[in-house]
Amino acid sequence: MTGCYPDQTQMRRNPLYLRDHLPNVQTMAQMFRNAGYVSTRIGKIFHYGVPAQIGTSGHDDPDSWDYFINPRGRDKDEEHLIFSLKPGEYGGYMSWLAAEGPDEEQTDGIAATEAAKLIQKYADENQPFFLAVGLYRPHTPYVAPKKYFDMYPVEKMHVPQVPNGYLETLPKPSQKSLTKKKEHYNISPDNARKAMQAYYAAISFADAQLGRILAALDKSGAADNTIIVFTSDHGYHMGEHGHWLKTTLFENAARVPLIIAGPGVTAAGERTQSLAEMVDFYPTLVELCGLQAPEFLSGVSLAPILKDPAVTVRNSAMTQLKNNYTIRTATHRYTEWGEEGSDGVELYDHRTDPQELVNVANSPDHAETVAKLSKVLRHRVADGRTPPPGLVQLGDDGGDAGGDSE
Repeated sequence: MTGCYPDQTQMRRNPLYLRDHLPNVQTMAQMFRNAGYVSTRIGKIFHYGVPAQIGTSGHDDPDSWDYFINPRGRDKDEEHLIFSLKPGEYGGYMSWLAAEGPDEEQTDGIAATEAAKLIQKYADENQPFFLAVGLYRPHTPYVAPKKYFDMYPVEKMHVPQVPNGYLETLPKPSQKSLTKKKEHYNISPDNARKAMQAYYAAISFADAQLGRILAALDKSGAADNTIIVFTSDHGYHMGEHGHWLKTTLFENAARVPLIIAGPGVTAAGERTQSLAEMVDFYPTLVELCGLQAPEFLSGVSLAPILKDPAVTVRNSAMTQLKNNYTIRTATHRYTEWGEEGSDGVELYDHRTDPQELVNVANSPDHAETVAKLSKVLRHRVADGRTPPPGLVQLGDDGGDAGGDSE
């Protein structure tokens, strides 16, 4: 939402308010608001504690919006029915519920209904709009109507396996990122299959709500003049590397879905292997909408790729977890734990190991690659720590205080 890196926003954990750290930043939503668009948020865009803060504004940035809606459905009201691997804990632990009732009674169902109404209203008024709809699912707890669970029989779930001795091949901080919650380590096969079923059910439920929103856009007549960006805040482990949920520096957690459609996307229907980062969304929308980019943006526009999928605008994509960093290139992932890899490094060759299960960082055959990518990563980190021009930076959170908030 700022087009800046965590070291620039000085926000390296979740339960924080943007203006406590960058008081004079112009968010993506503010840019549209200042350009005459009505700026609206429905659900989770800035951080929320899920499910605790559903129905509230969470850690929202009020300066970003003209109008906002905080939906709350029966998934929130029926928390007491949810099964969790850690009883009474939902957002940060594997938890699920095959719910009664229709989609429209769930929080995300309400969000889709409200989004549809606003899209039609803005179209009828010929009002340019920036509408950010943040669906909560498939975040834990995995709550969806029963019909979505029925789509994925438990007996058909295949739980990923890892080789014996796998953990010992990783640096200690990487091991910790995989095993820090004992409830998620060595889950019983029965619970693992149920969790996978529930996750897929929650995804299909969220997909259905997205479908309702897109159908409303088509019905409104505004589809041909609306840019759509579909993404997520992080990837996910479903037993890969023996881990469940997120907060790792593996491909599973670092990679996000990204689909862009609408005016300016002349390569519609095609896929690209080009690398991108989430800081790129802001400058991309600036270019597609013909607006003026703030000077502090760290991202680059993806617009050239939307015209030609063979174009590359980045040679690497960087991901940060607290004070640790990884880059993904076209062929490798290279990770450093601690300052300049002081706590260990990892290297994975995606040409032979797309699952990132064989750490070859200490192999003499890959020493040249490690040296090359280490230089690239450290240059990227230095750039990501450059103070954003024109912005006041306040209250560095330090990166390790307070732990994770889901």
